[in-house]
Amino acid sequence: MVFAACEQQPLALLILHDPLKAGAAEALERLSRKGYRLHLLTGDQEKTAQAIARQLGIQEVAAERLPEEKGAYIRTLQQEGAQVAMIGDGINDSEALSHADLSIAMGTGTDIAMEVAEVTFMRQDLGLIEKTLALTNKSVRIIRQNLFWAFIYNSLGIPIAAGILYPAFGFLLNPMLAGAAMALSSVSVVMNSLRLK
Repeated sequence: MVFAACEQQPLALLILHDPLKAGAAEALERLSRKGYRLHLLTGDQEKTAQAIARQLGIQEVAAERLPEEKGAYIRTLQQEGAQVAMIGDGINDSEALSHADLSIAMGTGTDIAMEVAEVTFMRQDLGLIEKTLALTNKSVRIIRQNLFWAFIYNSLGIPIAAGILYPAFGFLLNPMLAGAAMALSSVSVVMNSLRLK
């Protein structure tokens, strides 16, 4: 609220607020339906934070927090066993972003927030959060698959290439075939990773 007065006589009262971005409530509702716990962590006053949280459907609100308190809040959630994704755009968010498991900055925010964050959204679209989390989960799944198959391949291939079958069966792997098999292994990892597209 902004008051205007002249010679101690009130002239005007202005109430200013930033409107919510279009689609913000819907994007957060989709995340909530998928089981994500949503928190509003802000340095703003409690009343303002609660009003915004109601509009966005967020149940857990931590208001009037200093930057170091935001960082402590993130660490507390992690100590409770949560994996935390933090979205922020200001200098005051940079410490919390640095502690989060996944940190996301808005491209319209401060340089320090973008420097600290692992992901930067170039447009203010909270719908990108859902896409980012889905891509992250899929990437982790594919990394685990690649590691699993590389482990299996190397566990079998290296002993055979070293001649483990020679004493029992008289079989030695041709070095050219071993090189081709190694290349084929790398190609299979790349092909599996291309599924991210």
